[in-house]
Amino acid sequence: MKINIDNSNFSHSKYLYLSDDSREVLDDLDSTIFVKTDLNARFLQEMQANNATIISPNELKKYLVNNTKIIGITGTNGKTTIASCIYSLLLSLGFRCALLGTRGFFINDERIASKGLTTPTLLELYNNIHIASKYNCDYFVMEVSSHAIAQNRIEGLDFALKILSNITADHLDFHKTIEEYERVKNSFFSDEGLKLINKDSLNARFNIINCYTYGIENKGNLSLNAYSIKDSIDGHITWNDFKRKQKEECLIHSNLIGKYNLYNILASIAAVKILNNDIALDDISKALNEFGGVCGRMEVVHINPLVIVDFAHTPDGMKNILSSFIGRKIKLVFGAGGDRDRLKRPVMGQIAEIYSTRIYLTSDNPRSENPHSIINEILEGISNKNKVFVESNRKLAIQKALSELRSDEVLLILGKGDETYQIIGDKILPFDDRVEVREFYKNDEARE
Repeated sequence: MKINIDNSNFSHSKYLYLSDDSREVLDDLDSTIFVKTDLNARFLQEMQANNATIISPNELKKYLVNNTKIIGITGTNGKTTIASCIYSLLLSLGFRCALLGTRGFFINDERIASKGLTTPTLLELYNNIHIASKYNCDYFVMEVSSHAIAQNRIEGLDFALKILSNITADHLDFHKTIEEYERVKNSFFSDEGLKLINKDSLNARFNIINCYTYGIENKGNLSLNAYSIKDSIDGHITWNDFKRKQKEECLIHSNLIGKYNLYNILASIAAVKILNNDIALDDISKALNEFGGVCGRMEVVHINPLVIVDFAHTPDGMKNILSSFIGRKIKLVFGAGGDRDRLKRPVMGQIAEIYSTRIYLTSDNPRSENPHSIINEILEGISNKNKVFVESNRKLAIQKALSELRSDEVLLILGKGDETYQIIGDKILPFDDRVEVREFYKNDEARE
């Protein structure tokens, strides 16, 4: 990536650009600085041999402005919703704010860039913070992936607050073992900076200095006294800041669904309160009414019968969604991504069988793998095969599920959320679960 050095404070420098791509630097050695990172370290010797000017991530602050407070959220599930909810709360409370994550890059409700990596390359990230600073943003809210932590893509950044949602198994294709995955996630919280930890996440390990907690099962700085998650979320919460000897209580309400979203809401409210102690808890709670959720996260696509699309693609994520509809007849469409962690596939099948009355197994970005091989590995976790309909073509699987759906049932289509593509082999093909549902009912109404 090559970016302009556009800050007038550095006009004395002969350099006009920063790049983490050695080829771009070699093309313009006189005006381009090479930013060395863990990912381009193998080109460092070549850069030195060509007398390139080389800087570390810690030196980027000489060229890129960073005067916004950075909030980083990591965890297996919930990152996107927590980040989006904090962003919404801060905007509703009158702050200028940026948001960076799987949905893209936003500043003050304006989309600056479309979707990319959960956490972008180091130089792109610094540039995004630079842009947010130019907009005079008070806060920069970002998702932090385990890949980004392992690859030092957040090197040199000072976080005003770090947040942990939870840690369950994911990305074992990259981290190889659950122990390594947990170690990487927990390493984000080893310093003495401000941090907010889900106290119910039992495998969380963190530095207790400057640590705040929230929880449902376990009492934390932000705790629930009572709650209901039937059809919406309602609760009575207590905030205890023991350092400041401050205690507040209030009611919360949200149209979001499910216990896992209750966790996301608690994390968001606690984060805003930690960073803005002078704002009343009740005012933060009222701002929650402005947050309508995230596209592709528990998104209601059709009401009668109820059809919901969600991004859940891990065993824990699936369990969180499915358990939100206990007492309902659940039908389920899902698959598993190709060239990714294979160990989770039978576990996903096992969870699907426990909660669902009917399962439609299909493809979910099979990539280079044979879709039927992936499906067979999911089937290993399902003992009652009579529950299962197999159709590797995701479009046909969704159509089959919708054609069999009754008014007293709910259909959950999991794995892709608001993705607008399907990766098959080396091709990226247009595909959107939500579009398929809407088209089905549109055609169904036309037939009537």
